[in-house]
Amino acid sequence: MTLSHDRYCSEILHQTDLLRGALGEGADVSVTVPTCPEWTLGRLLLHVGQAHRMATTLVRDQVKEFVPPSTTARGGPEPAPGEPSVDDLPALAAWLGEGAEALVAVLREAGPDSPVWTFSEDQRSVFWARRMTHETLMHRADALGALGVPFTAEPEVAADCLDEWLDILTFPAAVAFKPRLAELPGPGRTLHLHATDTPAELDAEWFIDLTGEGVSWRRAHEKAAVAVRGPVTDLLSVLFRRLPADSDRVEVLGDRELLDFWLERAVF
Repeated sequence: MTLSHDRYCSEILHQTDLLRGALGEGADVSVTVPTCPEWTLGRLLLHVGQAHRMATTLVRDQVKEFVPPSTTARGGPEPAPGEPSVDDLPALAAWLGEGAEALVAVLREAGPDSPVWTFSEDQRSVFWARRMTHETLMHRADALGALGVPFTAEPEVAADCLDEWLDILTFPAAVAFKPRLAELPGPGRTLHLHATDTPAELDAEWFIDLTGEGVSWRRAHEKAAVAVRGPVTDLLSVLFRRLPADSDRVEVLGDRELLDFWLERAVF
């Protein structure tokens, strides 16, 4: 992890505040979210608040065993008793803020090393601080897309989000949850990501190696079968399928079919 536990806690609040600020007082929560086309904006906001509250319970109660839901209901999440309607913007916005504050309070009290169930080998509370930072970040990107507002992120946060995504793709639990990930490895399959707008000390280049038995990756400048170059937020958006790979905001060099193959399978 490239950010500290405290920075993750601060980012959960910051990303939630940015999301709520983008909504203003008149956002149409009934609009379809282009990058989650079965969801309305209201259901997207409900999902973020529910995710925050799930993580709060896991960390607060030091849950050791947990069975995550295997699927999301068609049409998007539904409010549970006591949760706001997906059509009530003021209630959703207030509820989002309350959930983020409660989550961060629990994470800060627990510290980074409190034992808790996660879907990785790292069974510590810092996992959820990081996971909820980037859950909020990328769903903010979804919400901004629905509102027609450009998405940007701090370079170090975007780079860590990209790191986390690549980490997740190496977890055995990820392959069990999404069997198509097992199709990724194969001879000659390597990818290189190169951020063009970050300071040298951030080392914002990634080499993804699919030539072994699974996904492996490292921060490195190495020749690959396909390379993607562009601003770090746009690289992140391409990998999360929030921006098409044929966008003029990024440059693709080499085996475009391999990139498409990756993007079709490295998805949740």
